[in-house]
Amino acid sequence: MLENGSENDALREWDGENVLHPWENSATVRDRSRTFVEGAQGIYVYSEDGKRLLDGPGGMWCVQIGYGRRDLAQAMADQAMQLGYYSAFNNSNSVTAELAHEIAARTPGDLNTVFFTTGGSTAVDSALRFIHYRNNVLGKPEKKKVISRHKAYHGSTYLAATMSGKERDKGWMDVAHELVHFLPDVNPYRRPSGMSVNEFLEEKLADLENAILELGADQVAAFIAEPILSSGGVIVPPEGYHKRCLEICRKHDVLYISDEVVTGYGRLGHWFASEDVFGITPDIITCAKGMTSGYVPMGAAIISDRLIQDVVDSGKDATFSNGYTYSGHPVSAAAALKNIRIFEDEGILEHVRDVTPHFQERLHKLRDLPIVGDTRGMGLVGCVECVADSRSPDPLALDHAVGARIDARCQELGLLVRPIVNMCVFSPPLIITRDEIDEMFDLLEQGIRLATDDLAREGLWKAA
Repeated sequence: MLENGSENDALREWDGENVLHPWENSATVRDRSRTFVEGAQGIYVYSEDGKRLLDGPGGMWCVQIGYGRRDLAQAMADQAMQLGYYSAFNNSNSVTAELAHEIAARTPGDLNTVFFTTGGSTAVDSALRFIHYRNNVLGKPEKKKVISRHKAYHGSTYLAATMSGKERDKGWMDVAHELVHFLPDVNPYRRPSGMSVNEFLEEKLADLENAILELGADQVAAFIAEPILSSGGVIVPPEGYHKRCLEICRKHDVLYISDEVVTGYGRLGHWFASEDVFGITPDIITCAKGMTSGYVPMGAAIISDRLIQDVVDSGKDATFSNGYTYSGHPVSAAAALKNIRIFEDEGILEHVRDVTPHFQERLHKLRDLPIVGDTRGMGLVGCVECVADSRSPDPLALDHAVGARIDARCQELGLLVRPIVNMCVFSPPLIITRDEIDEMFDLLEQGIRLATDDLAREGLWKAA
């Protein structure tokens, strides 16, 4: 923990000299000015100087039950003392088996087979590798292409990053271009002028079916989709989009992967959003983040029994040679089990559904600010998008660092948000109360106003 004086300086030196942070820019790789987060309780984190900050992003979309839960920490400690590790390659363990059973009880349809991973990226990687493996076993080695969307984010491991459609993450990194085909953005806010939302929906559905036909259904293995494209800016596709995409996939023998790394575990008020919110039963669901409320890493690819049975019925001696040293880690499994029990004992899913209308009302009220072009969200996740002209969705004339400017101003006021170019996204801990929702949006509104004033003074923005 940071202390005053020389130790404080030493820790900042070590951070600058020895830590390569995620998504680090080459210009800031030796930065020594980062805020150190040294404590947390409930929905708040505390910086090195003791300042309390409301955690708008909920960590990284993950701290569902809030910080400082001794009961969950105790469950982890008890498991660590009993069995801190086992190899899932040749053995099994009771806590992991129980967790798999509890997950299967909460997934739709026949998604009952759980492959445990270390996080969301490895969950997506494993889902894709399983689909390729299955097609090899079934004698379809050419059926490997995956269809994804621009603005989608599916992870940062090589295969998961290949499926991600966020342009800013592609600039300096290699991916396997031959394995993926991207469809245009599905954000209704970006639809052409004069086009209705229903016409936009039909266009997006045609994008998918035309791509399958042009690539060849015998070449396309899967369509991967987030129920809400979260890191891409909390993009909520038009109503009926997912259900009709699934119908197209079924028509052409293309598997459907629902990437619920963000939307799973209560973010939209249900264990999983695929069926309960969007009315679909996909072939595979991936999850992570809220699975342990961020207390320890864990993820999973939950696979349809039908797909597993296809491999079994092939009669081939075919090994799914994919796995991790920490697959089904018992301490992570104990945390995930305790997380489920806390959800149920404290009615967290019901609480999310109860406070969601107030959250969304306060979110959309921000459209009254002149720099805000769009607000969007579902459940307890939202996005504020700033534009040069509130009458137009074009952000190009606006300083693209506006999200970071808002974040900086909000942090001064006592709020953390997650800046993404000209947007701010947030997904607070699910335990947030109505009063805390008001506190969060009051601070966010004030931060946006201050950042707008900064831009205006610099000549980068003016009211229409």
